[in-house]
Amino acid sequence: MKTRKNPAGRGSKTVPRVKPSQSARSPRVAKFPIVGIGASAGGLEALEQFIRATPVESGMAFVIIQHLDPTRIGLMPEILQRASTMKVTQAKDRTKVCPNQIYVIPPNKNLSILRGVLHLLEPTAPRGLRLPINFFFRSLAEDQEEQSVGVILSGMGSDGTLGLRAIKEKGGLVLVQEPATAKFAGMPDSAIESGLADIVAPAEELPARISAFLQHPPLIVRQAVGPDARANGAMEKVIILLRARTRQDFSLYKRNTLFRRVERRMGIHQIDKMAAYVRYLQENPQELDLLYRELLIGVTNFFRDPAVWEELRLRAIPALFETRNAARALRAWVPGCSTGEEAYSLAITFKEAVEDLKDRVPFSIQIFATDLDRDGIERARQGIYSESECAEISPERLSRFFTKEEKGCRVRKEIREMVIFAPQNLVMDPPFTKLDILCCRNLLIYLLPEVQKKLIPLFHYSLNPNGLLVLGSAETIGGYGDLFDPVNAKLRLYRRSDSARRGAPLAFPSSFNSPPATGPAAPDAAPPTANLQSAADQLILQRYAPPSVLVDDRGDILYVSGRTGKFLEPAAGKANWNLFAMVREGLRYELVRAFEKAVREKETVAQHGLRAMIDGAEHVLDITIYRPDESRALKGLYLIVFTELPRPSPAKVAPLVPQSAARGVRLRELKSELQRVRDEARNNHEEMQTAQEEFRSANEELQSTNEELQSTNEELTTSKEEMQSLNEELQTVNAELQSKVDENVRTGNDMKNLLDSTDIATLFLDNKLNVRRFTPQAAKIIKLMPRDVGRSITDLVSELSYPSLADDVKAVLHSLTPIEQSAVSAAGRWFTVRVMPYRTLDDRIDGVVITFSDITVAKTLEARLRSHQAKLEKRIVAQTPRPKPKSR
Repeated sequence: MKTRKNPAGRGSKTVPRVKPSQSARSPRVAKFPIVGIGASAGGLEALEQFIRATPVESGMAFVIIQHLDPTRIGLMPEILQRASTMKVTQAKDRTKVCPNQIYVIPPNKNLSILRGVLHLLEPTAPRGLRLPINFFFRSLAEDQEEQSVGVILSGMGSDGTLGLRAIKEKGGLVLVQEPATAKFAGMPDSAIESGLADIVAPAEELPARISAFLQHPPLIVRQAVGPDARANGAMEKVIILLRARTRQDFSLYKRNTLFRRVERRMGIHQIDKMAAYVRYLQENPQELDLLYRELLIGVTNFFRDPAVWEELRLRAIPALFETRNAARALRAWVPGCSTGEEAYSLAITFKEAVEDLKDRVPFSIQIFATDLDRDGIERARQGIYSESECAEISPERLSRFFTKEEKGCRVRKEIREMVIFAPQNLVMDPPFTKLDILCCRNLLIYLLPEVQKKLIPLFHYSLNPNGLLVLGSAETIGGYGDLFDPVNAKLRLYRRSDSARRGAPLAFPSSFNSPPATGPAAPDAAPPTANLQSAADQLILQRYAPPSVLVDDRGDILYVSGRTGKFLEPAAGKANWNLFAMVREGLRYELVRAFEKAVREKETVAQHGLRAMIDGAEHVLDITIYRPDESRALKGLYLIVFTELPRPSPAKVAPLVPQSAARGVRLRELKSELQRVRDEARNNHEEMQTAQEEFRSANEELQSTNEELQSTNEELTTSKEEMQSLNEELQTVNAELQSKVDENVRTGNDMKNLLDSTDIATLFLDNKLNVRRFTPQAAKIIKLMPRDVGRSITDLVSELSYPSLADDVKAVLHSLTPIEQSAVSAAGRWFTVRVMPYRTLDDRIDGVVITFSDITVAKTLEARLRSHQAKLEKRIVAQTPRPKPKSR
């Protein structure tokens, strides 16, 4: 059960307190959270909701990765800038990431980050196969480790899921948009189904959830002294609750790992104290399930560390072929297989190594893959993986060992049949033995050093002579160099050594949980009671308990107890764990008949005094088939017990009685009947062989048709992927263009209202003097109607007495110098006509703008003033006395 929403912490938008760096091996420059946001089709709306809900002073940096059309310039920074006052820029090469800023991936580029600096890379995958979100998320996880934050918003496909695995592995935070609120739920659904999502909520709630999580203070101060006693005590209670819920004991896991995972869950729920979290676990059993999945750390992918697999294919596995018999299948074990990618990688590598042999010897392998996570085991059995999970597989391997399906890629049947998946606890359950390859990668790093010291000798015990041990890049054999010889120490490949001389007894998983000794034990000290009981049980099972096997109603063997080698042996060819395929020839008929009776009548069936020739010797035994229905765990299963009886001494065997004549006649009749039955069986065999050949021919034809259909299906699937990628790019482009259209509509409305409010007649002409646009006031001066758009100004009737208007327009287009003239209309109204060039935003001349300003009032007032001035001048002249002439 997944908890998708938690009201705790919702709405908190305070500046997060960043946890200090805890890894000295990869220095990071950034001291603030860097949030990677992956979005695709329909992601623009979700991005705007996310950004609007993000405070300006959030203290975080945001890097947005989208599927963009590589052939056109992206408009995303301009569009997103309207949704936030934070600075939104398109990422450039070697851009240093700063807090409170948003960076957007440019088209036709892959984006990576190293020490807080963004780097642009040319994409290597062709168009339609790129996964830029995975690429950046994995880079972010490597660079920021537990400070990395990954967000998945609306989009199609599964891009981002593999990157979230990397973030999860490093202890980062994973958030996913609620699929119901996304336009396209493909990417959110893929992330949620993978079990990687820490928080699932609508896009507008995610920023507050990130801030609340990052603001949560560290619960454990990770210093050399380690956690305090109170924290250790609370952790012990958490382990007890987990053991009661899941029947798995995590007390052998590293405490720092446990504390980090518990701290993450507490941060998500905004719980400050370990004691409060213990109470929360007691009140919410589903949180125990989520914590259990968190502790399993199911992070893996196909062909992780490619150099290791190349070394196995080219040198290590071929060396095994030289020392192994091709008639016996090789055995391999992959503990901690998670969802099966590593087990299938080993199977594919083995298949390729066999095909590389020149003599084509038919080697086979049986791989046992085990893990604690039953859900992961079930998914591994299905062998279906998303496109993002298969991104690391080469196109050649993908086309050869996988088939395309609607849900992703499925491992072919020939590879799936090489692997047997089963739930198992490495530190509690018995190991597999007689192995040729043991591949335990990136599992020991999560266990205590004491457990690692017990597992390495156990691996040596499980392997055959010269068997291969493959460890993870961060794991070593420690002080057990005498048990293994390095094949390639750099790649952590080792070969079992037979020259070991170790005096310490081998520790099996049943003793892993034993408390460590606090002091030197006395030489005659009694062993612990648990060890006595275990040793006694083992001795009783070996010497006194009869060999037995537990099977289901189809005869498939589920459990073997004791030495059953006298009665069961593996059949030649592909490994088959069915009882009837493994039973010895002399017991098959009686055992099959008794088993059918037990299944049919659902009761215990016993066969006494059976005689069988086994390995050239006669054996007498009883077979009991028991149905243990009283046990709920074993209900519906059958326990088959083989009890061997002592053979009678030769002195007690009665001598054979000579046969009578009647018995001789009966014997001849039986021989005749036997011959007739043999003839009928031969005829039936021939008819069946003929029918089998016909069926084989028909099967070959159907197989050929199936291969053609499969090839066509793969081509259609590839075309579908390319179309899907193009559709995502078109969705992004369409969203950008729609945003620009909306912006242009708003701008047009603003311009219309601006022109109407100024009450100035305005006329727009293009370079050919054709009408482009006009205001209602201009239609009163020049006879304009809506259908006149596109007509030349010289074809229109004007009320103005301005015959040189067209010439002035041409002059302005030629000289780019504005012209202003006064003109009077037929109704006696005066206008100031101003002709100016029309300039675009990119400083290009695209016509002229003509404005008509009504100056009738000013002209009338001017005329009145002139008339009044003339009258005043006449009056002054009339009143001024004329000067008298001077007398001579």
